[in-house]
Amino acid sequence: MKYSLAIFDFDGTLADSFDFFVSVVNRLAAHHGFRPIDTAHLDTVRGYDIKTLLRKVDLPLWKLPQVGNHYKRLMTESIETIRLFDGIGPLLRQLADGGVVLAVVSSNSQDNVRRVLGPDLSALVRHYECGAALLGKRTHLRRVLLHSGIPAHRAIYIGDETRDREAARAEAIDFGAVAWGYATPAALEASGPTCMFESPATIAAALLPDTQSAA
Repeated sequence: MKYSLAIFDFDGTLADSFDFFVSVVNRLAAHHGFRPIDTAHLDTVRGYDIKTLLRKVDLPLWKLPQVGNHYKRLMTESIETIRLFDGIGPLLRQLADGGVVLAVVSSNSQDNVRRVLGPDLSALVRHYECGAALLGKRTHLRRVLLHSGIPAHRAIYIGDETRDREAARAEAIDFGAVAWGYATPAALEASGPTCMFESPATIAAALLPDTQSAA
């Protein structure tokens, strides 16, 4: 088994929260004074990396913490509408049963993550590093490595955005990009991931090659 540690992003990787994002993003824009996203051209928006998106909507870095906290509060209020992607539950169970240590690194709150996962899946995750700044996941990845005692070359970070790739690269961790999240597969391919995953079942097949993957 090449990887002993699988670190997952949450929004867009484990949880299908894009519709929620679309429903609230322009409310946040009106409240915090940045330009709204043209929701008629979401495919174009999904091709932007985070720095390009911030520039397009004229959102300065200093406002990111308050916008991010507001977003998390709104999600907490609507948490019952957020669901895991199909196949995520079986995937996490199979990886845990196969001896892979599970972790979550996310800019979302740990409470939101746990509520969407539910008690059974939450208990499978050994390490939570949540509440990361939008551009600050590198430190949280480093903490997971430190607390787990697993070296970087035995870990993989699985996410759906190019900023996830950048954070993984900075800590010398392999990066697996998922094709079903926020960023387009083309944008993720261009970032140079270690591997692309088309479905949760392909993650299981890659991390546990001698085990039949989850359906």
